Amino acid sequence: MTPDAIPAPGWRLAIRPQAMAQRRGRRLGRGVLGHGVLLALSFVCLFPIYWMVVTSLRPANAIFETTLWPSAASLANYRYTLNAIPVAQMLGNTLVVALLVTAIQLLTALLAAFAFARWRFTGDRLVFALVALTWLVPFQVVMIPNFLLVAQLGLLDSLTALVLPHFASALAVMLLTQAIRAFPQEVIEAAHMDGASSWRLLWQVLVPNLGGSLASLAILIFISTWNEYFWPLLLSRTPENSVIQIGIQMFMSAEGNQWGPLMAASTMASVPILAFYLVLQRQVVQSFMQSGLR
Repeated sequence: MTPDAIPAPGWRLAIRPQAMAQRRGRRLGRGVLGHGVLLALSFVCLFPIYWMVVTSLRPANAIFETTLWPSAASLANYRYTLNAIPVAQMLGNTLVVALLVTAIQLLTALLAAFAFARWRFTGDRLVFALVALTWLVPFQVVMIPNFLLVAQLGLLDSLTALVLPHFASALAVMLLTQAIRAFPQEVIEAAHMDGASSWRLLWQVLVPNLGGSLASLAILIFISTWNEYFWPLLLSRTPENSVIQIGIQMFMSAEGNQWGPLMAASTMASVPILAFYLVLQRQVVQSFMQSGLR
């Protein structure tokens, strides 16, 4: 190669900015596309909630308007709903039942998961498999036997009956078992070397570091219990001892649906669960960030 054919020393410096600009352009394009998809999915998820709130503000003669905002917004549907059913008491009953079921299922699942993950005993895998199989059995299959048991105990039309069949969750046991098994063994061994008992290991080492898993499970259990309909429908006899899902159903009949009050009751029923999710969402995100930093 002749000296004239040898590239100048700065040729790489001239090409490198072009390649970097191309890579930045591709990353920018992928970022714009990704954010566009997320915005579209967010719209699909949030628009039904927005439409529910807007419909609850429409007067009866404009309930089927297709405008994005009612021409004459009114709180008449909320006043009618509050007078037609005991909304506050139903919301309170639903909140009490959901919180109790969430706390009890987290406690029982945490104790069972710790036993399955840390202890070895005869038939432990068989017992875990049987617990996992119960997750495949729909609650509707055991609903009638549970109803007969609750009736024999004299607990019909009571909040205790709504909580009683939900003391344990196979899904919660399986998820927490896997989370404890994935916990760093070095930390557990260090705790044992410091003389920590199994009880201290569970509550002082594992539980503080399983915040994300516990918060996620709490959200799932709370939402599932809050939206429960068939079991309260089977047990409830009076609105005062019922939950908000039964109250919403009262605005639906064979003659027709009262869409305004129905949307108003649904909006009021959605506020507590959205607030519960927003509160625990921070803990979930913080836990994920901390686990990523490890």
